[in-house]
Amino acid sequence: MPTALVTGASRGIGRAIARRFAADGYDVAVNYRSSEAAALEVVDSIEDETDGAAIAVQADIGDDDAVEACVETTVDAFGSLDHVVNNAGINQHRYTPDLSPDDFRRVMNVNVAGTFAVTKAALPHLEESTVAECPSVINLSSRLAHAGADYEPHYASSKVGIIGLTKSHALEFGPTIRVNAIAPGYIETDMTDATTSEEEKEQKRQEVIPVGRLGKPEDIGQAAAYLRDASFVTGETLNVNGGQRMQ
Repeated sequence: MPTALVTGASRGIGRAIARRFAADGYDVAVNYRSSEAAALEVVDSIEDETDGAAIAVQADIGDDDAVEACVETTVDAFGSLDHVVNNAGINQHRYTPDLSPDDFRRVMNVNVAGTFAVTKAALPHLEESTVAECPSVINLSSRLAHAGADYEPHYASSKVGIIGLTKSHALEFGPTIRVNAIAPGYIETDMTDATTSEEEKEQKRQEVIPVGRLGKPEDIGQAAAYLRDASFVTGETLNVNGGQRMQ
């Protein structure tokens, strides 16, 4: 079976991507940082509902040594690595006066440097992949990379960096490996539930999002599956936002 590593896959968007890949016939490594029970639940659901295998792999994506071990564990378990989804990331809702340089660096380290580290560690294995549609890397950016965010400038900046990294790696790795990004809009996850009131959600549905609803994690899983298989697409950022921001 083809194989995939999905970082930050114990919940939300990462969980949906891991489950979508498994449903499509992939063996999946479910990376998590601290939510072991949730990651094991994802693994159990994959093994119960599909013919694929799954493993939970603990690693803080901000730790280079842990990243190396995560990739090697994946390859040791499955024998190959064909696709990487860099979903792991952290965020804090803070305005600049309340944002310390250390907080800024931590978000950049996990979101951008971590994405780089996972891709670099996976590169030799992706180069050896024999999947017909070409191995790929899919990076998770955000609508805030385009719009900015006064309440989380470090997070928005990191997501801009991911788009730049995506384009650079697409140029560097082609034609052997394709590299694309997804920029989700408002997606209903634990993170948005914690920071967005029901009134704000309803306002977005009615006034901001043309399709009239917030996104679901499964919408991003569908987008990731498309980019995984789209053999003539590389260096692109796919905006999945219900029409909130049109380019």
